[in-house]
Amino acid sequence: MTAFGPPQSVATCRHGGRAEVDTTPARGPKTRRLPREERRKQLLDAAHQVFVAHGYHGAAMDEIADVALVSKPVLYQHFPGKRELYLALLDAHLESLTALMLAAIGSTTDNKLRVQATIRAYFEFISQDSQAHRLVFESDLMNDPEVSARLEAFNAKFASAIADVIAEDTKLPRPQALLLGRALAGMAQVSARYWLELEEHVDLDDASELVSRLAWRGIGRFPKEP
Repeated sequence: MTAFGPPQSVATCRHGGRAEVDTTPARGPKTRRLPREERRKQLLDAAHQVFVAHGYHGAAMDEIADVALVSKPVLYQHFPGKRELYLALLDAHLESLTALMLAAIGSTTDNKLRVQATIRAYFEFISQDSQAHRLVFESDLMNDPEVSARLEAFNAKFASAIADVIAEDTKLPRPQALLLGRALAGMAQVSARYWLELEEHVDLDDASELVSRLAWRGIGRFPKEP
């Protein structure tokens, strides 16, 4: 699981409108040799910051290379283009989010606590200073078939994991359990994203608790198999 965050020379702001990011490259040499995986992470870190600041269409490979303190040929050695960089970042962020969700679902056998843990995991992902959620849920590349396919695969996997628990607990038919799984996943995502606008008034603990209580009052009322 890989997490990408801002280098020390980059400042981000999560509140309101377009993120404010200083992508001015730090002073220093541009040609230090690094192991391939370390260089790849450096390039992805830089690309993350530029994409968050400018969106996919506003980002430029020149700026990504400058922020990473490498030459453009070095950048192109690892990624053929901007699209490949974005897809690699999206894959990494979805991998991280999937791990958070599955860990929350598997953290307990108490379904009420499961709901709480799952909702909270979504809020924690949304609240990250790296603003990874902007690339996952607010990208200006949403209509791209490869991007939408990756997001649908994540949503389907998450909803299916929830549906497994619901079906086992209530003995509802699989299609009905899947519908409820999608509904719960959608509630978590939409409420967590909206919460960012209210963060100064409702802290993360209170927000995730409110939403988990709402979700549990619905899910918890389905009858269990005698």
